Amino acid sequence: MPDSSIPRTTSAYDYPLLIKSLLFCPAVDAPEQEIVYRGSFRYTYRTLHERVRRLANALTNLGVGPGDTVAVMDWDSHRYLECFFAVPMIGAVLHTINVRLSPEQILYTIDHAEDDVLLVNSEFLPILEQIRGRIDTVKNYIVLNDEDKLPATTITFDGEYEALLKEAATTFDFPDFDENIRATTFYTTGTTGMPKGVYFSQRQLVLHSLGVLAALGTASHGRFHRQDVYMPITPMFHVHAWGMPYVATMLGVKQVYPGRYVPDHLLELVEKEKVTFSHCVPTILHMLLKHPHAQRIDLSGWKLIIGGAAMSRTLCIEAMQRGIDLFTGYGMSETCPILTFAHLTPEMLELSSEEQALIRCKTGQSIPLVDLRIVDSEHRELPRDNSSKGELVVRAPWLTQGYLKDHKASERLWEGGYLHTGDVAMRDQRGYVKITDRTKDVIKVAGEWISSLELEDIIAHHPAVAEVAVIGVTDEKWGERPLALVVLRPGSSVTEKILSHHVREYADRGQVNKQVVLLRVRFVEAIDKTSVGKISKVILREKYGSVP
Repeated sequence: MPDSSIPRTTSAYDYPLLIKSLLFCPAVDAPEQEIVYRGSFRYTYRTLHERVRRLANALTNLGVGPGDTVAVMDWDSHRYLECFFAVPMIGAVLHTINVRLSPEQILYTIDHAEDDVLLVNSEFLPILEQIRGRIDTVKNYIVLNDEDKLPATTITFDGEYEALLKEAATTFDFPDFDENIRATTFYTTGTTGMPKGVYFSQRQLVLHSLGVLAALGTASHGRFHRQDVYMPITPMFHVHAWGMPYVATMLGVKQVYPGRYVPDHLLELVEKEKVTFSHCVPTILHMLLKHPHAQRIDLSGWKLIIGGAAMSRTLCIEAMQRGIDLFTGYGMSETCPILTFAHLTPEMLELSSEEQALIRCKTGQSIPLVDLRIVDSEHRELPRDNSSKGELVVRAPWLTQGYLKDHKASERLWEGGYLHTGDVAMRDQRGYVKITDRTKDVIKVAGEWISSLELEDIIAHHPAVAEVAVIGVTDEKWGERPLALVVLRPGSSVTEKILSHHVREYADRGQVNKQVVLLRVRFVEAIDKTSVGKISKVILREKYGSVP
């Protein structure tokens, strides 16, 4: 094939897709726009730029350079936003630690990611105290503190965040890098065993931001634009808060970061800061709508992306009756994460609330640059007939290229050249996808994965238990909660309360996700098996999946 590359002038700039480019627009067009933390601390985009440069200097003064890893344990904050930019902009890797993991899992992710520097909110010092003697890689610790006084601790810090920024220089010349270098790492609990590391390049994060902006900026409803006020209610440690802080910064909109998620505080911020655009899991929305303060606040005009778990039509209609413009967004930790939005056409917006809810609760249509397919076991694409079910597989420029240090799992993830989501879905003629099941035996509680196999192993350790199978059952508040089907040993006697306490002890020791405290137990005579003697979770879900 003849070379048809475009001629390139020697002095032409080969513009790499780097995180720093996302900061250019607000610097020019919205320098005085606000960024707010917890309603009490606020500064402008102009100050954001200065603080990003100061943070870059503070980190390089500690010896951080290209290829090093900087980890963060914090609530949603302006500090996290600064790390989203400063860390990859100096060529380092940002590891956003999931603070909801057990201490043992957090220790594993720190060592597996080979973190060099750890920024930790003082509220998480008790977790760090439990594991600090076993952390092998971290050389420097920086404390983030919202209180006047630092809690008592045995950990030696290299400085306090604000003090380090105050001492750092205000200028920094951010260099160009290969746009394909790793920018971020995050660990997903969507599998059995220890969390798996997913990672994204600078190029991928920029393209994801552009793809999401293209989808949200042209929508008939739920449109995200410069007059909006943005507040995440999805943790910033979870796949970059769905990538939305990058999009919001690129647009130059007012941003509000709430810190810890406390219902009355979140509602107060929505009202006081006039928040118009957010994203959250169904559990958070349910919690907010049921809170007494919600009854006196005007929520009309609030646009919400709902993801992380399936949204029920009941919840959707209840929110719509309050004037909330909500719709589903879908993705995974492995996909950076957004793949689809369930936007409605102008004609659909004329439908009744019940009819709209059916569409708003679907998985939605793929956003620009996403090649999404539903295939059978032979990887053949299925027709768009709203009935043919198969696995949802995908290609997009921002998908993780594998699992960190796990070649076998990476090959399974990308079998056949498409990323396998593990979700079973169908698609209609308009391209709207609806997920109907999952191929993995994991349970999603409030957007967090729990391994059914891990729970089964814990319950099976109780001397009264002969056999156990754990499935996820539908729950209006949590999306799903684990249900253990237990066969007792002959002559043994145990109560649901005792088994729940048995599981809770593992959570208290930090050996399993604390969401397991939502476990329910049902005693059965036998557990359904397949013809080859394996537990049939398909049958169990059919029998018990909607148990009240």
